[in-house]
Amino acid sequence: MDLELSEEQRRIVQNVRRFVRAEIVPLERELDPDAYELPPAHKQRLTDMVEAMGLRHPGVPQEYGGPGLDIITRTLMAEEMSQHRAGLYAPCYDVFGGGAPEQLYAANDYQKERYLWPAIRGEKHAFFGLTEPSGGSDPARAIQTKGVKDGDDWVINGSKMFNSGADTADFGLVFVRTNPQAGRQGITCFIVDTDTPGFIVKRLVHVLRAHYTTELAFDDMRVPATNILGEEGKGFAIANEQLSLNRIPYAASGIGVAVAAQRMAIEYAKGRETFGDLLANRQAIQWMIVDNELDIRASRWLTLHAAQKAHNQQPFRFEAAAAKVFATDAAGRVVDRSIQIHGGVGVTKDLPLERWYRELRIRRIGEGPSEVQRIIMARDLLSGAAHSELEIGF
Repeated sequence: MDLELSEEQRRIVQNVRRFVRAEIVPLERELDPDAYELPPAHKQRLTDMVEAMGLRHPGVPQEYGGPGLDIITRTLMAEEMSQHRAGLYAPCYDVFGGGAPEQLYAANDYQKERYLWPAIRGEKHAFFGLTEPSGGSDPARAIQTKGVKDGDDWVINGSKMFNSGADTADFGLVFVRTNPQAGRQGITCFIVDTDTPGFIVKRLVHVLRAHYTTELAFDDMRVPATNILGEEGKGFAIANEQLSLNRIPYAASGIGVAVAAQRMAIEYAKGRETFGDLLANRQAIQWMIVDNELDIRASRWLTLHAAQKAHNQQPFRFEAAAAKVFATDAAGRVVDRSIQIHGGVGVTKDLPLERWYRELRIRRIGEGPSEVQRIIMARDLLSGAAHSELEIGF
């Protein structure tokens, strides 16, 4: 049960922590409280700093020019990178980069040359088109966008919902039902250029946080068969495996926000005096601070456990779902208590707490709703794929 950081991991965590506190947090004082982008000059300067640190595109494998950091290290980084006002959904304002959609590493040589390499170099940007207006929690059944083969092309009709960045992207991964009778085995992933005739940005969809997504429509959109990613009918597997893995750093970023909120709550309680005594000496406040810490520590153990299993190439679906559910709920509780400790100032835009409070509400839906994650966990428990006994080699 040894989850001690290696010397390299400790050094990376310290470097990211210093970067966030010295560069990102002071800069945010100049920005709108709901900003999720940096002015270009600042972004380039900070991107160059991250490049010099050797941490640009941390998940890109070394053979593709990236540092190739493992999932445990990336999870540790995610916790540190989110500890600022915009950190939950714009960690460090993307100066660490993300490379290309992970699914593209399964591309063939032609597709890598046209899409993967330009994405890694930052020359092209992608979106991920899975969710539809008919529903997102069960994409294997909810996908109604259809593709019909016509010679060397596929003609695609349908729509997608909640696609971030599709209005400015160069291409996207679009999941299409190509065999209506085959269930999840009838879904194919297409790489779609956004300048393709029939690709329509139908409308911008504004959400709870300071961000917007898009609704897309496909009207007799012709895509060549050479743009199928992987095999025909195997698109759902391409999406599902990576979605499970992404839930681990997703959980960690919520923990980072909780850590920052707890730090603020403790500092405020130790300096704020009411009725002749410090808040820190009030038992009600002490208990809230302790409950915050319990939520943070339990979340971190669950999340690092999931990361360790994924790193060791062990089944990790249950653990990733558990981390996602618990960490997002716990972070919401921590921020809520921290607002209560701050009182009226806690809900002002002078502090980041109110933004975190709003954005954390989305986390119980994004990357798979908490209820769906519980269904996944229940299936694994009832089938014996996961069990509660202590496992040697935890």
